[in-house]
Amino acid sequence: MKISCANAGKRFNRDWVFRHINYEFSPGNRYAITGPNGSGKSTLLQILAGAVTASEGAIGYALPVDKEESAALSTIGPDHVYRHISLAAPYLDIVEEMTLTEFFYFHQTFKPFLPSITVRNIVSSIGLQQAAGKQIRYYSSGMKQRVRLAQAIFSHTPCLLLDEPCSNLDLAGIRLYHQLIREYAQDRLIIVSSNDEQEYSFCEHAINILDFKLSEP
Repeated sequence: MKISCANAGKRFNRDWVFRHINYEFSPGNRYAITGPNGSGKSTLLQILAGAVTASEGAIGYALPVDKEESAALSTIGPDHVYRHISLAAPYLDIVEEMTLTEFFYFHQTFKPFLPSITVRNIVSSIGLQQAAGKQIRYYSSGMKQRVRLAQAIFSHTPCLLLDEPCSNLDLAGIRLYHQLIREYAQDRLIIVSSNDEQEYSFCEHAINILDFKLSEP
C-alpha cells in the first residue's frame, strides 16, 4: 500500500499543528514519525489512517494491482481505506465487557486475520492464555496494550500504523512487540509514531514532525 501526502496540514482553531507535508510512504517500507510530546505525531498518524481530516492538502491511497507488478497501483477512495489499514494506539478503546476470546472473534467479523491464523494462535502468541476467558476490563494496562497490538498486527491489512506501541508494556512486552513485528509484519507498510527509539528501531526511514512546523503559508 502507498500513502501520499500532498501539501497536507492540520490546524485546531487558529493554531497550525503542521503544514506543507509532501511525502510518500511506499509499499513494504517502514517509517518513523518522530518529535517531542505534543508536537503532532499522533495527529499526523490519525490523518494517515483516515480517522482525522486534514485542514489543507490531500492524502492519497493506492494498492498494488498485482503482487508481481508492485509499480502498478490502483487508487483507493477514502471511504474504503479502513479495510486496508490497521491502527494500534494506547488511546483506542477496546470492548472491555467482552472476554479476550469473544473480542477477537468479534473483531474478525469485520476485519479478517492473517491467513491460517486462528484466535487461539493469537491468544497464545501474546501470552494471555490464562486470561482468555476473563473480561478485558479486569486486565492490566499492559495486558490491554498487548490486545491492541495483536488486534492490529494480526489483521490482514497491507498497512500497519502504530502510535507509541510500547506504552504500558514491561520489558517482556517490548520484546514481544518486536517479535510480532518480525514474524507477522513482513512486506507491509509500517508507520510508527514515537519519540522512543526502541519503538521504531526497525524502521529504515524517519521524518521529524518539527520540520513541518511552519507558521506562514
